[in-house]
This record gives sequence, structure tokens and C-alpha cells, in this order.
Amino acid sequence: MAASMGAWMWVATTLSMVNVVLLLSLTVIWVRNYRTFGSEMSAGLAVFGGAMILENLLAVYFFFSSGMLYVDSAGVQQAVATLRALQTIALAFLTYVTAK
Repeated sequence: MAASMGAWMWVATTLSMVNVVLLLSLTVIWVRNYRTFGSEMSAGLAVFGGAMILENLLAVYFFFSSGMLYVDSAGVQQAVATLRALQTIALAFLTYVTAK
């Protein structure tokens, strides 16, 4: 299936992996903050980070295993890549302000 992936799906896959790296960084910070301060907000953010990591990893899995869902529509592939790009931008800003 991977050979039939269009360029937009490769972009989406790459962005999903970038998102996983950003989310891992954020989740480490949030877990550290929870251990230090015991804040429910930090715990909630850590759970959120874990869920988003899982979502991005599952997306990559489905891009490779179920690529046929997107193969016939370049517009859908572009939309998926655009949504991943928006998520990457949001996570980059969140990572910047959290690590600051």
C-alpha cells in the first residue's frame, strides 16, 4: 500500500510523526509538572498528550494500511495533509510556550 500513497499522504504522514515528537515533549513536561505540583490540570494535559500521541500514531498506521481510502481523491489527501499541518502549527506554538 505504501507505494500507492500520493505525495499529500507522505506529507500527512511526516507531519503526524512531527506531531508525535512535539506531543512527546509536551507530555514529558506535563508529567514532570504533575509530579512536582500535583496539579489536576497537569494530569489532564498529560492524558490529553497521550491520547493525541495515540491518535497520530494510529493515523500513520491507517495511512499505510488503509491508503486506499484516500487514493482516489487528491482533494481528500490534500485536506488530510492540511489538517495535519494545522495541528503541527498549533503544537509547535504550544510546545514553545510550554517549554518557555
